[in-house]
Amino acid sequence: MTTVEVQLAERTYTIEIGTGNLDTLGERVGTWCGASHAVIITDEHVETPHAEAAAASLAAADVTVDLLVVEPGEQTKCADAAAGLWDKLLDCGADRKTLIVAVGGGVIGDLAGFVAATFARGLSLVQVPTTLLAQVDSSVGGKVGINLAGGKNMVGAFWQPAGVLIDTEVLATLSDREYRAGLAEVVKYGVILDADFFTYLEGNTAGLSGRDPDVLRHVIARSCQLKAHVVERDERELTGLRAVLNYGHTFCHALETITGYGRYLHGEAVSIGMLCASRLAERLGRVDAAFTARQRALLAALELPVEFPTVDHDALLAAMSHDKKVEHGLLRFVLPTRMGHVELVGNVNETDVRASLLG
Repeated sequence: MTTVEVQLAERTYTIEIGTGNLDTLGERVGTWCGASHAVIITDEHVETPHAEAAAASLAAADVTVDLLVVEPGEQTKCADAAAGLWDKLLDCGADRKTLIVAVGGGVIGDLAGFVAATFARGLSLVQVPTTLLAQVDSSVGGKVGINLAGGKNMVGAFWQPAGVLIDTEVLATLSDREYRAGLAEVVKYGVILDADFFTYLEGNTAGLSGRDPDVLRHVIARSCQLKAHVVERDERELTGLRAVLNYGHTFCHALETITGYGRYLHGEAVSIGMLCASRLAERLGRVDAAFTARQRALLAALELPVEFPTVDHDALLAAMSHDKKVEHGLLRFVLPTRMGHVELVGNVNETDVRASLLG
């Protein structure tokens, strides 16, 4: 077991990372928030076996459990789904002492977290991420929300969990595509915050592809440590520091939006977006071509997409205008200066942005 603390004063919480530790959820909830009623929110892909195992662990700890199941997929992260869950919480007799437990990937974590943040003006939340992407990124840091048709994650809140339980064993049930999508966020941490970690990833592509438990525990723990360090210093994105976690995401979110949230998994769009951001940094003289080539080689070795698709560039730029890093109507991008360091850059020429789409 590895633990990572996210130090946020009275909102401090623990991330517990292990292999085969899902059955300890009831015990951990007793330590974290002591709930007597829990509502698990999950999707049809995760209900069996992971959400049912979580429910059994909670029930064994004398917690009354209700299980709510939604359709899988990014399209479910919407206002209609949130409203449906609010109504179901009423039916379950939920009150302000009810605990919401999100068991699933990033969509479930974001949606269930948003429901927790808004129902009865805020319920306690525990994250049980079941995809690699959620384990290394979306379950940590308290960002929750839903999508609008015109922009990803445009409605949401900062709502920190009471705790996060990560079991690497659940990754065995992921499809190869879903698993590899999570590796893009792992690579991101190396580029933005830890050059040595990026080198470790380059040397362990076989272990990553083979889902080696020791490699997984290390990369998940290091990713969580890196994200926690940033969140601790800029929880609500007031200083711009937390924005570094969105490396590649201005391109990524726009691509997801204009393709209807169905063509790419989030991590796949992150992979493409990071390379766009790196090419943009090249055009601005911040890095050289070898820097981009190194990222491309690692992403390709992990069998992630590296080519920008044929899409309407005007529509893409329009979608970018809704990015949450836009300030006073001007686009800002997270761009690298060297491996392990990125900065938030404004006043970028649209011509350079368009050119960075062409690899």
